[in-house]
Amino acid sequence: MKVSAQDHGHVDDDLISILIPIFNEEESIEDSHRELTEVMQRWGRRYEIVLVNDGSTDRTGQVIDSIAKSDRHVRAVHFRINYGQTAAVTAAIDYSRGGILVPIDADLQNDPNDIPALVEKLEQGFDVVSGWRKQRKDRSLTRILPSRIANWLISKVSGVPLHDYGCSLKAYRRDVIDDVRLYGEMHRFIPIYASMNGGKVAEMVVNHRPRLRGQSKYGLNRIVKVVLDLLVVKFFLSYAAKPIYVFGGFGLLCLTGSLVPFSMAVFYKLATGELHKDFVQTPLPMIAATLVLVGLLATLQGIIAEVLMRTYFESQNRRPYTVRRVVEAEADNNGG
Repeated sequence: MKVSAQDHGHVDDDLISILIPIFNEEESIEDSHRELTEVMQRWGRRYEIVLVNDGSTDRTGQVIDSIAKSDRHVRAVHFRINYGQTAAVTAAIDYSRGGILVPIDADLQNDPNDIPALVEKLEQGFDVVSGWRKQRKDRSLTRILPSRIANWLISKVSGVPLHDYGCSLKAYRRDVIDDVRLYGEMHRFIPIYASMNGGKVAEMVVNHRPRLRGQSKYGLNRIVKVVLDLLVVKFFLSYAAKPIYVFGGFGLLCLTGSLVPFSMAVFYKLATGELHKDFVQTPLPMIAATLVLVGLLATLQGIIAEVLMRTYFESQNRRPYTVRRVVEAEADNNGG
């Protein structure tokens, strides 16, 4: 059975949906579920937990099936293959039904004890409350430094200043992100999409713990993906309704810029009196110009491809993932 927030009749505004994308976390997920359950039952708020198995190759699938069958608050969603964290977060949103959404990592580095404070902050009149791992327990060179650079860049480009876009632990009101479609590494930019739709965004310091089990799934190559996705976000943020400003502006810039080397070439021939020789006496200027143009054109083609991809998915009401099965307890999940 698919319980989807796309069927707005099933959305429960008072229910808190905890969303957990999972990839090869067989060593951590049981402890993570235990901690979450203790926190939520002690707090006393109605909740559900949506576990999305993102094509894990270890025993994660069996573990979360066992949890879902024994706990009526849990729903397990299994992907056929690994689609990535953004697709997993999207599926968790689709298969949840709470009015408040709280994504959290499965590796125990996010502290479930921060969830009540995040939700209470949200209920003070905000639409998004983003966690800030102020005392982050990761490697400084490969994780923390690149993250700080990326956060500064994202804040400057988007105009939504946050210290920690990469922190998975956040709290959202469903209505500000219900119509948002996420691709690539876009899950980290949800606060930007919420702000675009008039949402109020806040930030709160949360606890961060060292990883005790398993291996991190993130590498330096993720920085490249984030930067490229940021270009797309900026494009949709500022130019989605007027793309001619980007493409036309680029065309005019190239045409205007071409006058400079052409004028210099003409001046060089006239000044030296070598009118019988070719303009290009070495291949270097042509090589440099070709590389610059190819790089710029490739970037623009990437934006066009992104637009076409979104049009393809949304015009056919398709999702960027396929689900193998959904497992939950036999009794009706009433979130109590």
